[in-house]
Amino acid sequence: MQEEVENRTVNLAISTTKLTARTIMKGLRMFLNHCAKSKAKKAVAKDKVPHGKQTVQELIGQNQGVSSIPVAQTELKGFERVAKKYGVDFAIRKDASVDPPRYTVFFKARDEAALTAAYKEYAAQETFNKDRPSVRKALTRLAEMVAPTPKKVREKSQERAL
Repeated sequence: MQEEVENRTVNLAISTTKLTARTIMKGLRMFLNHCAKSKAKKAVAKDKVPHGKQTVQELIGQNQGVSSIPVAQTELKGFERVAKKYGVDFAIRKDASVDPPRYTVFFKARDEAALTAAYKEYAAQETFNKDRPSVRKALTRLAEMVAPTPKKVREKSQERAL
């Protein structure tokens, strides 16, 4: 009973030199406007549908059907970047029961064409990155070729005479 009374209680603080009925009415109008604005903000926040990466529960909760594909763990960030570029709503789930862990990407069924294009681009990037030679290895090999004979080692020693 006490909680119900506390939840329905409103504190209204008005700074005024002379308290009149007009001042009280003005304060109540301001309070009601504030309540209406806060309800509108909450309604907008509830209606907002998440996009991009989200949890599997959020994805299933949108009632648009869910499909999945397995993805290698090697470069999940790269896949996320490409999926965001194509505007795909997706969720990544890790299956730790298998060694090494297996990752599955869940996505909306209506995003299937966009996800197929995103996955193709991701796979092309992965193959390009694997085939590309390492710049560091090439630099070290060139440095070895350019380097002449080993440098002379100087020994410094000071002698003091008595």
